[in-house]
Amino acid sequence: MNLETIKYDEKGLVPAIVQDARSKEVLTLAYMNEESLKMSIEKGETVFFSRSRQELWHKGETSGNTQKIIEIKYDCDQDALVVAVVPAGPACHTGATSCFSESIHLNGEARQALETNVMFLTELEQLIAKRKAEMPEGSYTTYLFEKGVDKILKKVGEEAAEVIIAAKNRDAEELSMESADLLYHLFVLLQEQELPFQAVLDVLKARHSDKDEPKETE
Repeated sequence: MNLETIKYDEKGLVPAIVQDARSKEVLTLAYMNEESLKMSIEKGETVFFSRSRQELWHKGETSGNTQKIIEIKYDCDQDALVVAVVPAGPACHTGATSCFSESIHLNGEARQALETNVMFLTELEQLIAKRKAEMPEGSYTTYLFEKGVDKILKKVGEEAAEVIIAAKNRDAEELSMESADLLYHLFVLLQEQELPFQAVLDVLKARHSDKDEPKETE
């Protein structure tokens, strides 16, 4: 990248769209000035310019939720950036994976497609992260986080046992419900451990590359 070609606005800033390099999900929209862009390249992690505080901001410096830079691209007008990163944690201050977690519009056809692929699991992950950050009163997810890892592990074990029983009974409806419960509690556990679901997907992808069967792990 030729830094001299970047066009900054009248305030000396350029918008930077941060994208997960693995899932391609848009994580946030931030701003960089010339200094923060250079620092980002030098550090290999995102450094932004905070418009509210009027100062440089190294993402994750205090929270630990850093963003390792894989690539920085600029658009055809040289006045906007796309920063592909591998995040070490949530991008949003709410604890959500992405700052873009709410939909204004999504047509029925797109909604149906969304709910039948892995993006639904991303939405679930974001919702659980939001519950963990906000801890709303009366929420079952809040209850689990308040009780801690031992309670969450117990629920994962219980739901796994119920999945086995449903499968042994050849009860498809029960198996569907118990599997959903197991997945939910597993996502809560991943959030408690601060392990993004993408890390699990990465393992699955690696195991399935050029193979039809997962590798034996025992």
